[in-house]
This record gives sequence, C-alpha cells and structure tokens, in this order.
Amino acid sequence: MTESGAKRRAVFLDRDGVINRSDVREGKPFAPLRVEEFDILPGVPEAVAALKAAGFLVIVTTNQKDIGEGLASMDVLEAMHDKLRAAVAVDDICVCTCGDHCRRYKPNPGMLLDAARQWNIDLAASIMVGDRWRDVDAGKAANCLTYFIDCGYAESLNHAPDHTVSDLPGAVHHILKALSV
Repeated sequence: MTESGAKRRAVFLDRDGVINRSDVREGKPFAPLRVEEFDILPGVPEAVAALKAAGFLVIVTTNQKDIGEGLASMDVLEAMHDKLRAAVAVDDICVCTCGDHCRRYKPNPGMLLDAARQWNIDLAASIMVGDRWRDVDAGKAANCLTYFIDCGYAESLNHAPDHTVSDLPGAVHHILKALSV
C-alpha cells in the first residue's frame, strides 16, 4: 500500500509468450519445462523498467498447470522465476498450478483479484497484457484495460481486447504514449 493509502495502478503480465519465449507447436504455445529453455524475450527488461518508472506495479500472473499435472517440478518453476527476477524488475509473480476448475486459473480473474487486495490496486486503472484468449478474458473479468500480444497462435479470442500489439515493448510504448496525452 502506498503511504497515503491511495490505490495503485498495475500492469499484469502473462509470463509465457509475453516475458519469455513459448514453445509453439502446431500453432499452440507451450510453457518451457526446463530452466535451460526459459529465455527472456528481447526488450522485456527495458519495457518493465519503463512501466515501473511511470509508477506502475508490475505483477506476473501465470497459469502453470504443467506443475499440477506433474510434467515439471516446483523446484524447476522456482528456478525459472529466480531467473526472471534476476533479469526483470517485477514486483510479484502470481502462479496457479491448478486447472480450469480453480478461481485463480485464467480466464478466471482470481490471480488479479488476489493481487489487487494484497497490493491495494485499482483494477479499473490497471492493465492486463497477454498473448492468449485466457489473458484477455481474465483482464476483462477483473475490469482492466486489455492488451493482446498477437503471436499468431491457432486459437481465437472470446472477447475483443482493447488493444492488439506485436510484443511487450510495443504494448508498453502504447501505454506510456496514452499516459502522456
């Protein structure tokens, strides 16, 4: 919480395909399963630093049901997140290892709602950036502005995003430009 008690603005970022490279097979994105496969995308550290300099909290919200299904371990996930934190100045990383039945598993807005309570975030003044329909739907359900990074996956959106961009640096450029208007 800020010293004045005022609510904060946040940019919620999906992880795979937004911050780090996804493994795309037959038009579908898959999370890396090994630390060696966890590669931060170009321009991400600088984009996140620019958001923080503009006063935003930056919170990662990531579905990781591969952990819940036993395809990867919590130790591997934590090592990936250590690598992420070392390269990118995020404020928090929220993870759901469940599946569709969980209130936190995107497209459900639970991770965003929980982070809003924990960090005193004004969701209506906040933004969700993601590369999947699940991210757009979660952002819409939480009353956030939504940015869709179009990676050309073989899936369609349920709801139209507020903005479509090609990568996180493009989203951040648009966000910061809109603030200066």
